[in-house]
Amino acid sequence: QVQLVESGGGLVQPGGSLRLSCAASGSIFGFVAMAWYRQAPGNQREVVATIGRDGSTNYSGDVKGRFTISRDNAKNTVYLQMNSLNPEDTAVYYCNSAPPRQAFWGQGTLVTVSS
Repeated sequence: QVQLVESGGGLVQPGGSLRLSCAASGSIFGFVAMAWYRQAPGNQREVVATIGRDGSTNYSGDVKGRFTISRDNAKNTVYLQMNSLNPEDTAVYYCNSAPPRQAFWGQGTLVTVSS
């Protein structure tokens, strides 16, 4: 059974940076594409960034150029480096496979961008 645990969220001022981590248990991690998703209050969950098994990446238009997704298969961990944060980035951030699997959703980590 795969479990995903997100961490690294917090309160940051506009223009600041955060690095999120997603630690995965289970043996499938190295064999699937992974993604970061986010859900802001009142909004639907949306994909932010994806990373393939080969390390290829894609980003939503809102975060391209500011966020960087990476993975360390040896550590079963996915990262999201977030720079130049703005209040519109405030959301709960989740990791999951791409496309997402219902059973993999974790608790997420809250990112709040505010002065």
